[in-house]
Amino acid sequence: MKLLLVEDEPELSDSILTYLRQEGYLCESAATFTLAAEKIAIYAYDCVIVDITLPGGNGLDLVRTLKKMATQTGIVIISARDALPDKITGLQLGADDYLTKPFHLAELSARLQSVLRRRHFGGRKEIIIRGITIHPDEVQVYVQGKALDLTRKEYDLLLFLVANPGRVLTREAIAEHLWGDNIDQADSLEIISTHVKNLRRKLGERGEAAGIRTVYGLGYKFER
Repeated sequence: MKLLLVEDEPELSDSILTYLRQEGYLCESAATFTLAAEKIAIYAYDCVIVDITLPGGNGLDLVRTLKKMATQTGIVIISARDALPDKITGLQLGADDYLTKPFHLAELSARLQSVLRRRHFGGRKEIIIRGITIHPDEVQVYVQGKALDLTRKEYDLLLFLVANPGRVLTREAIAEHLWGDNIDQADSLEIISTHVKNLRRKLGERGEAAGIRTVYGLGYKFER
């Protein structure tokens, strides 16, 4: 899952990014209101973690922007302010959760998992589609009841497709979702075709390759 952390405290930002990346999240960051607004306007995120007090603006205005965009992006506010009005305002604007600093990183991760389940999978801890069962919290996939061995990129690709059933996802959108700011690590968009091919082969060995369809000239989509 792809996250954007909007936090101007370098040490806190670094510790959150390190922890969440170890947990398997693809994380980008922005230390100012302006940079965060630019990223939100250009890129799609599964969840945005945003501080209220930022250089150049108020994090609550970023929440307002996200809600106007009518995206499926989850929003978690983090703030040193423990004032009830800030919390109420954030939640009324449409934020999914609010954490007061200081907080345990494990708690932030648990809150993120809950938000992402609600946003993309109706709160379910177990996602079942066709003969595929996915346990996001454990990063585990089962096909016909048997565990499927996937690389991290293959798993993230499958989850991205399953979270958007019936929707055509371009190779550019997939690359941006899988690599984010590190998209230069992808030699070319042909690597997306390779990941799709490998994922389809592994699913096909269990009789579920038909779920991934190629839409020629456009990209890929997952059929229910």
